[in-house]
Amino acid sequence: MKNNNTAAPSAWVTAGAPAALLIILLATLVPFFMMHTAWAQAAYPYVYSAGALMLLLIRLFTPYRGSDMRLKRLHRIENWSAIFFCVAAVFLFFPGAQLRDWLAFTLAGAAIQIFTSIAIPAREAKIKA
Repeated sequence: MKNNNTAAPSAWVTAGAPAALLIILLATLVPFFMMHTAWAQAAYPYVYSAGALMLLLIRLFTPYRGSDMRLKRLHRIENWSAIFFCVAAVFLFFPGAQLRDWLAFTLAGAAIQIFTSIAIPAREAKIKA
């Protein structure tokens, strides 16, 4: 008999994490597609930082409470994606930093996010089976 004592995440977590990731995505696209728009160039570092901070708070304050260690590790790895996004946000305000510095951390966070978005549901399905 399996012990699955995980609770469903609350509504603000279910809607908040995808919203934060969408904010990060939209702010990431600004330097590439709106490069000649002054207000967008001035605002995107703040929008990106707000999305990264929102994601970090959601990830840190909604820990995995189940008993499966592999799933717990996957959720911990998922927290690192939010940390990478926050480091990227710091590079947006760091004088002398270039676009590639910020973009490298954004891509690293996205790669981790993609991996965990596939691995966590696969592990949960395997546990239920």
